[in-house]
Amino acid sequence: MNVPVTIYTEMTPNPSTMKFVANKYLLISGDSAEFTSRKEAKGFSPLAEALFDFPFVKNVFIAANFITITKTDNVPWDFITMELREFIKEWISNSKDVLIQMPAPKVQVTEGSDENPIEFNASDFDDPIKALLDQYVRPAVENDGGAIDFLGFQDGKVTVLLKGSCAGCPSSTATLKGGIENLLKQHLPEVLEVVAING
Repeated sequence: MNVPVTIYTEMTPNPSTMKFVANKYLLISGDSAEFTSRKEAKGFSPLAEALFDFPFVKNVFIAANFITITKTDNVPWDFITMELREFIKEWISNSKDVLIQMPAPKVQVTEGSDENPIEFNASDFDDPIKALLDQYVRPAVENDGGAIDFLGFQDGKVTVLLKGSCAGCPSSTATLKGGIENLLKQHLPEVLEVVAING
């Protein structure tokens, strides 16, 4: 028996993004994919590619059982939420492909210039930091329609990648400094600060 697909929407802390939550998993838990253009989505996510046909869709982030859409500023959510919700529901109900292959991770970690991306060496603290992020931070971030990935630990500094609604969200800096940094410092005195790169 097929369970009918339901989609409900949730506002996120980022006023430009809306979370569309399905009653079924779209990706394996822990996986996520983000696209900033139709061209980028081509060959990876037929759903994201189709969503970019809407002129007001700026960014598509797919994770577990939700899709976070970032819209352009020229149109309010009131006018487009229902249309997007129906479109996503129809797509999933018809068992069309959400993702056909995972895009390569986009980590443009640059300080200064593109020629010198930061290289992180593995450290003894990588696993404990990842465990803390997975246990305490990831569920809350996913709840807000985003994702957080650990990139590396060097000289007391934890670098994370923010994706989905967290990237460019006005409140993400406060969350990062107040929440994540305090949590890691409490458990690991070696952590001095947390910095984020927006995906």
